[in-house]
Amino acid sequence: MKYAWIERHRAIYPLALMCALLAVSLNGFRAWLRGGSPDRQRLSEAQVVALIRAIDEVKCAYGSPRMLDELRARGFRVGKTRVERLMREHDIRARHKRRFQATTDSKHDLPVAANVLERNFSPEAPNRVWSADLTYSTPSQRSPPVWGSSCLSMSGMHVQ
Repeated sequence: MKYAWIERHRAIYPLALMCALLAVSLNGFRAWLRGGSPDRQRLSEAQVVALIRAIDEVKCAYGSPRMLDELRARGFRVGKTRVERLMREHDIRARHKRRFQATTDSKHDLPVAANVLERNFSPEAPNRVWSADLTYSTPSQRSPPVWGSSCLSMSGMHVQ
């Protein structure tokens, strides 16, 4: 409505003065003349962070360049430095997938301990045969790994 009024009175008053009095930008008026949309609202910081977090929940491996591409593909106009800054401030980082690492090396010439148990899991006396296990687990992508261990006496237990 303001732009239409400025257009009607452009011959009477200076353009810069009318824009200043009506608190509109000169570039916004010129964009309106070309048929653009000067009333486009910029996304707030909270809205951009919410979008980034939503994408990060699903994709988890996106850094700022891919996050920017994803936001733009979804139709949001955001800048590269803004996405970088918001991801840095809110500690949102790309999660790199770890390469599988074999932990057993069976191809060696080192001496191997003798198999004294020979699958006899029913010892004749308590505290003669023990079993131990060490487990490494990552509960979720965002929590640290957990180590668990157990040690059991085989007396009184039936293992198949």
